[in-house]
Amino acid sequence: MDYFHLNASRDQIAGISNLGLAHLGDAVFEVMVRSWLCLHGKASARGLHKATVRYVAAPAQAQAVERILPLLSEEEGDVYRRGRNTSPHSVPQKASRAEYQSATGLEALFGWLYLQGRTERLNELFAHMMEE
Repeated sequence: MDYFHLNASRDQIAGISNLGLAHLGDAVFEVMVRSWLCLHGKASARGLHKATVRYVAAPAQAQAVERILPLLSEEEGDVYRRGRNTSPHSVPQKASRAEYQSATGLEALFGWLYLQGRTERLNELFAHMMEE
């Protein structure tokens, strides 16, 4: 199996919980942010970790997802909402419950797209989120 170029079936993806999708999507989003930071010279070597955390923290993700909500297809919106509506076991101190749930929805969407091998769509949404 090539884990960098996935094309999971609908049945395989349907067998993964919303939190499982979010778990995977969190990593996908973080790799994209780290790549973006390095390629755009947005932080010095010393500041890369701090810069990454600034983008991947729940409040930042919640703010970024607002930029892409109008672009989502009906199916993508459904995946986002299912992820967002998952009850978190705990919420980070620096995020509100609503921010954390929005971030979880974004991560679920990114995990869902990644499992399907839809990297072009991931890149399109990510680029829109990172526009200044």
